[in-house]
Amino acid sequence: MADWKKNSIHALDITGYTAEGMGVARLEGRVVFVPFTIAGERWNVRLEKVNKTVAWGRGVELLRPSPERLGPGCPVFGRCGGCQFRHMTYDEELRAKGQHIADALERVGGVRLELPPVLGAEKPDRYRNKVQFPVDRAEDRVRAGYYRARSHQVLEVEDCLLQPERVSRLQRAFEEWAAHLPSEYHMEGRFVVRHLYVRTNSRGEALVCVVAWKPVLPGADRLVSALRECEPGVVGVVLNVNPADTNVILGPEYHTLWGRDYLEEELCAYTFRLSVPSFFQINQAQTERLYAVALDFAALTGRETVLDLYCGIGTISLALSRRAAKVIGAEIVPQAIQDARENARRNGVENTEFFCGDAGTVAARLSGEGVRPQVICVDPPRKGLQPEVPAILAGMAPERIVYVSCDPATLARDVRRFGELGYRAVKAQGVDLFPRTAHVETVVLLSRESEIDVG
Repeated sequence: MADWKKNSIHALDITGYTAEGMGVARLEGRVVFVPFTIAGERWNVRLEKVNKTVAWGRGVELLRPSPERLGPGCPVFGRCGGCQFRHMTYDEELRAKGQHIADALERVGGVRLELPPVLGAEKPDRYRNKVQFPVDRAEDRVRAGYYRARSHQVLEVEDCLLQPERVSRLQRAFEEWAAHLPSEYHMEGRFVVRHLYVRTNSRGEALVCVVAWKPVLPGADRLVSALRECEPGVVGVVLNVNPADTNVILGPEYHTLWGRDYLEEELCAYTFRLSVPSFFQINQAQTERLYAVALDFAALTGRETVLDLYCGIGTISLALSRRAAKVIGAEIVPQAIQDARENARRNGVENTEFFCGDAGTVAARLSGEGVRPQVICVDPPRKGLQPEVPAILAGMAPERIVYVSCDPATLARDVRRFGELGYRAVKAQGVDLFPRTAHVETVVLLSRESEIDVG
């Protein structure tokens, strides 16, 4: 009988991965999770936390390495909480993500599909178009970095391989500015700035937002000059005020310190205006591939009415509008709906209509008014659909439902719910929007049972 105690060491074979990217091993039938290991490897593992049937361990000696193992290429990998897969080849990462999708659909959703390989990124580094650095004052030094894994300790990061190099230059310019501020601008042990927020686009431009506790930023002119000098692509610098002592990053108040308060970005041949709080996928190139899959699954002919729930600023809605007779978008965030309407107007799209409200509420109201979309597209947040939403959508009797998900587990749960309502998952495709992290997007096509060709 193996010693199932904290700090005991065991030689274990890694057989798979968790949803968070940790390796999975077994010790006499009990599960052991081991971070930064690869399927097929054998490790001496020290158990660090032990429950009755599950343990978390750490690899202390690599006995049989995988040919997929790589040097991480990042000095803070394993300490920063950003990346989970930088110790393996990108091909192995995509296999792990594909297996995660398949396992969730089968175990939680009750469906088994022949899944094609996850669509990987041509460039798995330097893809993030939005970065939010927590700012911390420690040992009389101000740092804008990333949180250490599972903590709120800010880790000094000179350059992150997920972000464009111009973001790293702006980060260093901010820290240099902060280093020369008088000590009175440190409030009760906290620096006056809470977060540094940088949004970039494919044109090489950047919008910088400084999130502060108070509406007055000392040395603001010097900061603007420093940012513009280090990065000529800066188009605007914005001050956001957030006095609330919470984990929410952005507050309700904005002041433009210099330039303009938005960026423009192209997506699927449309131009979108992005302010600081606008939601936009962080990987522009892979988002286009994701939307191409959603459009393919929607199989539009130009005659359909499409309902797009959780539409955000209208990115998927506008992509769908090119092939649909009409697209109705719904989103609960008022500013996002305003942006969606403006984006449609700016791009000359006239066959869209946007409503502000909860997805279930808007869908129920439209259903009561006799709206019967042939296709429904949903792209909910990580928590998935609210429990009542699948029945409301099924009651509208669409031919197809296209579900875009950022979490395979909640996707699979909702797939099961739709299955109980007569909508079967017929195909799925994973798309990697977040290389080197454990996150993966999935698109699933659900068809009404009567529409499925069983022959």
